[in-house]
Amino acid sequence: MSAREEILDAVRGALRDADRAEAVVPRGYRSVAATDVVELFAERVVDYRAALTRCTAAELPDAIRNALGPARKVLVPEGFPVDVGGVEAELVAYDAVVTTAALGIATTGTLVLDHGPGQGRRALSLVPDVHVCVLREDQIVPGVPQAVAALDPARPQTWISGPSATSDIELTRVEGVHGPRTLHVIVVAG
Repeated sequence: MSAREEILDAVRGALRDADRAEAVVPRGYRSVAATDVVELFAERVVDYRAALTRCTAAELPDAIRNALGPARKVLVPEGFPVDVGGVEAELVAYDAVVTTAALGIATTGTLVLDHGPGQGRRALSLVPDVHVCVLREDQIVPGVPQAVAALDPARPQTWISGPSATSDIELTRVEGVHGPRTLHVIVVAG
């Protein structure tokens, strides 16, 4: 008997002896109460090693300036709702980008850009070393199914869960390899 046949035989034996009632795997998604989505989103964003600021609309300009830190050349895509300065040119010339997002996903802490007004083309969120992303609380959905239902499948999408990072074979984490080293999410109340 080959190793493959031995493994399959062991699996069949285990399944034969298993209580079928206990083996049923629920297919439903974990639901999140609507009142919890903002808090859960905030927790998950921080879990992904992104910075998080919560503010009001009146506090937004100061929150953006604080999130940008020492960045001096800031790219702001057309259609961004707040004047923070910056114009589009060669991407490598910029320290940071400030965008909006189409929505945020609470269960995963993911931002989704569909590259509409205030978001710019995909490369804008990948090249500068710092990405500051502004999201209103009412743009946060409970989970992936709700996000997929809310998004236009004909639009390009970029899903972002934390700053860019990768690990080598020894599990050494390196940030900023495939995109921004720093992600700062600003969630605006109201």
